Amino acid sequence: MKLIYTRPESLKKAAFHYCPGCGHSVAHRLVCEVIDEMELRGRTIGIPPPGCSVFAYNYFDVDMAESAHGRGAAVATGIKRACPGIIVFTYQGDGDLAGIGTAETIHAANRGENITTIFINNAVYGMTGGQMAPTTLSGMKTTTTPYGRDPATEGRPMRMSEMLAPLEGVAYIERVAISSPANIRKAKKAIARAFRMQIDNRGFSMVEILSPCPTNWKMTPVQSWKWVEEEMTRVFPPGVYKDVTEPENAG
Repeated sequence: MKLIYTRPESLKKAAFHYCPGCGHSVAHRLVCEVIDEMELRGRTIGIPPPGCSVFAYNYFDVDMAESAHGRGAAVATGIKRACPGIIVFTYQGDGDLAGIGTAETIHAANRGENITTIFINNAVYGMTGGQMAPTTLSGMKTTTTPYGRDPATEGRPMRMSEMLAPLEGVAYIERVAISSPANIRKAKKAIARAFRMQIDNRGFSMVEILSPCPTNWKMTPVQSWKWVEEEMTRVFPPGVYKDVTEPENAG
């Protein structure tokens, strides 16, 4: 029998600690598959700041460098500038990237730092108990918005892909959702595209991944994946927000 599906070499043989139905395990595998297929394993460094993926170094079989909360882009910048030939990616949640790390993220993108960011958007602070995140949807209940997020007092969800795309230093931004097999395939293509931008020295690239958090959403895994498809994508529409290699974006 022909073997057509196996564990990527860049993914360690370790059981994930993530909750059942969490999207991190899918995202981890996609990143590892891309690293293997693009033959980047021997020259890749990942940056996982604190959050649910704080133990990512237990799963990615590439060099990893932990950063302080929100400082993934800053650490990645330092590593990339010191070793330009290394492929550097950050793996960050919405609370990390769009909350405490807003400034680091925006300025790294604006400077055109030649790094790649994998941005997991599950609309909540997952690791610390389910508090409202910058990306929490209006009306969504969290531990700090028990009656639902009220735009009048808590503001509206931040759309990071739309915010970063206009910056001149940005080479590629795409938002995807891992809510179905077809969408998972699209997500993998986007991740590969983002790494290609870095290899070609195009500048900052980011893939925003809409991902479920069943535990903090108080849903079953099946319900949470359906909620990503039906609710999150209405607020955060998937698509390519910038690609400097496309004719309309070339310049």
